Amino acid sequence: MGEAKGMRLTGRTAIVTGGASGFGEGIVRRFVEEGARVAIVDLNVSAAQALAGELGDAAIAVGADVSKDADVARLAAEAVQKLGPVEILVNNAGVGHTPQPLETLSDADFDRIWAVNVKSVYLTARHIVPAMKAARRGAILNVASTGGVSPRPNLTWYNASKGWMITATRAMAVELAPFGVRVNAINPVAGETPLLKTFMGEDTPEVRARFLASIPLGRFSTPADMGAAAAFLCSDDASMVTGVAMEVDGGRCI
Repeated sequence: MGEAKGMRLTGRTAIVTGGASGFGEGIVRRFVEEGARVAIVDLNVSAAQALAGELGDAAIAVGADVSKDADVARLAAEAVQKLGPVEILVNNAGVGHTPQPLETLSDADFDRIWAVNVKSVYLTARHIVPAMKAARRGAILNVASTGGVSPRPNLTWYNASKGWMITATRAMAVELAPFGVRVNAINPVAGETPLLKTFMGEDTPEVRARFLASIPLGRFSTPADMGAAAAFLCSDDASMVTGVAMEVDGGRCI
């Protein structure tokens, strides 16, 4: 991880949803290092503004709720107006729920999972894909989860939303390939992000040890890990890669 970064995304414009913290922030930082201009989209506008301020002219902050059509239409227009045609879209925004038996999750929590983890992918495609198709180029990256491949108990509806995302990635890849648009996903394992405590239920040394025991490489994933994988999949180095859901999980799904 110590080698000098390349400039694989020079001149590219990217949108990263949920870009102000966690894995999204790691992706934003790596994209900027690789030469991209990035719209940091987040519900937490002040956090997005702080990150954009740190990164300078290469980044702008856009406050938006990606589960709402009007917000996504506005963020897409703002990114184009301020940065230029969007060539990279990262659907990273996501929410979890605390571990619980599948029949006990509330209507409101289920609807929130569906709106943020599922509907947002449809909405960003609706407002951003047409221009990619017209330009006959683009890369879309969906941040799914190991939970969509190898589910843990008591996170059923979160796992299901990420399984949907993996299938959507494959379907989008097939449909958009004739237009020169690639679509891939990454499947992180639990990492040091704001969602970690949500998934674990409680953050204690014992619970962490139990989590780590399921990861052969013996550590949580980091935002930098996701940034590295995302930069590859969204660059021309991956020009022959589409429809892939890449595990970035330290061997958790083996």
